[in-house]
Amino acid sequence: MFRRVPRILLILTAITAMAYSILSCANLPSASYEQSPQYVDGKFRNVAPRQAPGFFKTVAIFWRFATDKPANTVPAKPIEVKPLTQADVLAAPDQSLWRLGHSTMLLKLDGKFWLTDPVFSERASPFQFLGPKRFHAPPLTIDELPPITGVVLSHDHYDHLDFDAIQKLAPKVEHFLTPLGVGDRLIAWGVPAAKVQQFDWWQGTSVGGVKFVATPAQHFSGRTLSDGNRTLWASWVIMAGDTRIFFTGDTGYFDGFKAIGERYGPFDLTMVETGAYDAQWPDVHMQPEESLQAHRDVRGHHMMPIHNGTFDLALHPWHEPFDRITQLAAAGNVPLVAPVMGERLDIRNPALSQSWWKSAE
Repeated sequence: MFRRVPRILLILTAITAMAYSILSCANLPSASYEQSPQYVDGKFRNVAPRQAPGFFKTVAIFWRFATDKPANTVPAKPIEVKPLTQADVLAAPDQSLWRLGHSTMLLKLDGKFWLTDPVFSERASPFQFLGPKRFHAPPLTIDELPPITGVVLSHDHYDHLDFDAIQKLAPKVEHFLTPLGVGDRLIAWGVPAAKVQQFDWWQGTSVGGVKFVATPAQHFSGRTLSDGNRTLWASWVIMAGDTRIFFTGDTGYFDGFKAIGERYGPFDLTMVETGAYDAQWPDVHMQPEESLQAHRDVRGHHMMPIHNGTFDLALHPWHEPFDRITQLAAAGNVPLVAPVMGERLDIRNPALSQSWWKSAE
């Protein structure tokens, strides 16, 4: 992907990115969020200050990504995917979940369908000629999706907020639930404002009997060189009857997990970020040991590691997050579920992990 990219292409891409950044300023959120405790001096902040890498370290990281990535950050063989059809998901029982890739999950709750962080594009990038490329196709296309009651977004990074997917989904989605500012992006992209609801941390809503609460996370936001932290990031609590689900979105480890567990736990299933970590960016992504602790902090029962298996976003082997969390969960007696992409999961009684990734290492 990025390995052995000609330098002239990297330079041209950087120039294109700068131009894209300038042109994108017209679509930046313009709303005022002074009432949010997270909003300070025109930007959103974490509770604990993030140690940003700075310009030179950021350049060094990107240069290593471009010129010196290990070969095993992508699968050696095609990974297993179970193709889905609309008929499959419509016929499935309630309390079902399908992992479509990365942090994109399709949930069937109270007879209605929900999507988290829908990304269906070939690359998690502003460009479709360069950037992290999918390891696998989605198990079903947007056209094959059933009518979607709602889309739940955690933040605005390219591997979580896909412009093309939003454009295609908008006509068949009733509600978009977002952190503050992300909804303004959607409206700027043409999503009808009546479909968009935006929330600060600890705020939420109920739709069709399912309750959603935006909860804290420790991360950052931005899609260009000039809009950093202009929108909020969040984790989400999802409650349908007696079923409770926790979705971390992207986050570093922080004390907020314990507060979430105290307010809303225990959870039947936690979908916990476990991937794209590195010692060089400890504030914004969790090491597997921290992912397991976050699961415990929120008082989860079954744990599903996400944010892995679809895009090459770090320097570790692509399968390492699965291997490490499997070992840690076994040692800690935590029931781990890691379904094949497209495999149906029973949220209340999920099948345990079968280490499917071993066949593609």
